[in-house]
Amino acid sequence: MPKNSKVTQREHSSEHVTESVADLLAHEEPVDYKRSILNVTGETWDKQKDGEEELDAENRPAWNSKLQYILAQIGYSVGLGNVWRFPYLCQKNGGGAYLVPYLVLLIIIGLPLFFLELAVGQRIRRGSIGVWNYICPRLGGIGYASCLVCFFVGLYYNVIIGWSIFYFFKSFQYPLPWSECPIVKNGSVAVVETECERSSATTYFWYREALDISNSISESGGLNWKMTLCLLVAWSLVGLAMIKGIQSSGKVMYFSSLFPYVVLVCFLVRGLLLRGAVDGIMHMFTPKLDKMLDPQVWREAATQVFFALGLGFGGVIAFSSYNKQDNNCHFDATLVSFINFFTSVLATLVVFAVLGFKANIMNEKCVVENAEKILGYLNTNVLSHDLIPPHVNFSHLTAKDYNEMYRVIMTVKEGHFKELGLDACLLEDELNKVPGTGLAFIAFTEAMTHFPASPFWSVMFFLMLINLGLGSMIGTMSGITTPIIDTFKVRKEVFTVGCCIFAFMVGLIFVQRSGNYFVTMFDDYSATLPLTVVVILENIAVAWIYGTKKFMQELTEMLGFRPYQFYYYTWKYVSPICMAVLMTASIIQLGVSPPGYSAWIREEAAEKFLFYPTWAMAILISLIILASLPLPLVFILRQFHLVSDGSNALSVTYKKGRMMKDISNLEDNDETRFILSKVPSETPSPMPTHRSYLGPGSNSPMEMSSAPNGRYGSGYLLASTPESEL
Repeated sequence: MPKNSKVTQREHSSEHVTESVADLLAHEEPVDYKRSILNVTGETWDKQKDGEEELDAENRPAWNSKLQYILAQIGYSVGLGNVWRFPYLCQKNGGGAYLVPYLVLLIIIGLPLFFLELAVGQRIRRGSIGVWNYICPRLGGIGYASCLVCFFVGLYYNVIIGWSIFYFFKSFQYPLPWSECPIVKNGSVAVVETECERSSATTYFWYREALDISNSISESGGLNWKMTLCLLVAWSLVGLAMIKGIQSSGKVMYFSSLFPYVVLVCFLVRGLLLRGAVDGIMHMFTPKLDKMLDPQVWREAATQVFFALGLGFGGVIAFSSYNKQDNNCHFDATLVSFINFFTSVLATLVVFAVLGFKANIMNEKCVVENAEKILGYLNTNVLSHDLIPPHVNFSHLTAKDYNEMYRVIMTVKEGHFKELGLDACLLEDELNKVPGTGLAFIAFTEAMTHFPASPFWSVMFFLMLINLGLGSMIGTMSGITTPIIDTFKVRKEVFTVGCCIFAFMVGLIFVQRSGNYFVTMFDDYSATLPLTVVVILENIAVAWIYGTKKFMQELTEMLGFRPYQFYYYTWKYVSPICMAVLMTASIIQLGVSPPGYSAWIREEAAEKFLFYPTWAMAILISLIILASLPLPLVFILRQFHLVSDGSNALSVTYKKGRMMKDISNLEDNDETRFILSKVPSETPSPMPTHRSYLGPGSNSPMEMSSAPNGRYGSGYLLASTPESEL
């Protein structure tokens, strides 16, 4: 045997070598069966295409450092939902009691499925389309469905960043423009704007100055040019961050991932010093244990876990695909999951501290207004002065004194009390008034007007929102660009720019005067159900089709240790069942509760719940169907062989220490018999001291899977360079 042959080099080397088909063939020169008589398919060899495939994995971009990658994943998973959605659900579903089901579901659903996505991305080194084509071609529609969902979510998510940009630029003035109601001239008389007077300055600024919202989704009202410009700036920022790939976005992540924590800590310290902050914190941790038995609480907690980690979007897989093969993705999954949970709790502390301060301010305002009513009733003898406790001083009336006076009047005037129009002015009622999507743009802006140096805090807060949004948008866009570029080999720069321009054009529907209603529609229905289906199929594809034992064994090779059995049982049983229950609950809710939205009625200066019109229902249903359509479509096309699943060529190439495979539609074991003239079980190994698969119940390195679709396992692959057939 030549001295410089592969086997001879291995005998004189202490380097760990994985046994593969290359060692069995052991030729000095590379053998490519596409260029030899073994090309049984008659496929024409394309030298240029072969070279591109060969260099693809070697030239794939990689993270500059482990820290950069961790920050990117944190930036993707930690977003606007941590600031306003989690605190809102925490308040709505029992305060501290909500944290219990959330943490439980994070452990049994979030962490295992997050680890699964990280592992498959790192193992196969492809975007979501390539990963699921590799694992199960018939379920290749998972990748395309993920891309569509990412597109839908990115459309409206960037609108929220646009809102933040609008508020950010409006913050560079004193006093803040939402601190007071505007004055309008009615003839020669200057009066307060009626819509603002009947609501509040911050609410008016949000609905009228920022959104200039129409009364319903049916009233388009034309484009809001201010928000159109802000949306253009938002897409430009995303495009610039993505245009140079992960090295560029990774550098952006150093700032965008860490800056929100600096702001949140500053806000927490400042918030805890505010009067009434303790009331908000106490309200947060006061559990309503009866809520824990409500299935709705668990469903909403599961949905929040689902979206918080970005499961099913493809962004997690895309980021992980740029990792080295020996990266400890189990550590990454655990770290990012619990940093996400910690961030949600930190943001909730900040929110409830600020809301406690706001509730005290609003409660004092309520006391003053109602005290003036009581003084009026006393002066007109509607109420007797004997009803007022002697220690009450109207010039320095406290909430406690008012409540005592309120109870006395309610007891004495029981029959006519409603006619007086007095409010209870309870702090608990104010704390319960937590808006949903308007939390950041109404509650926080109102609280900021009472901060010292309010413009500074406003600039910091909305810069934080912009950074949180951009971190998630980079991951969402990676869920689109990475699989498309990997699959169709398009130019990255051209595709990224084209994608951003197209998304901006489609996103113009969100910057109409009725655009906020479309944001609500997309947020509620374009992703929830399709993503649930996608993640269930991801779980099934790995655990039941590819095989949990086989996947666990490959993880053992890749990580250098065997993952806990906890993951085996959660992947195979617990997570699919929980996700199926979540999907069923979502479908039932959709059927029982007719879809609708909260519209702002200008004349009433109040929100009103309206049902979607017929045409809007058609759009809503189309969104769900369109996002889910790739799943059955790809399955049917590949089931009946209407399109290639990437497994219709026989080729084994050994170059530069790599193995490339193209599997033919031969029967099980025929390919190995064809190459080696023996069945796999009878083939002796030239290196019996090391095998690629170790442990009880593992497969031989040369053993093929017998999937009914003719797709073979990864026995031909070196552990360091997985290849997918796209």
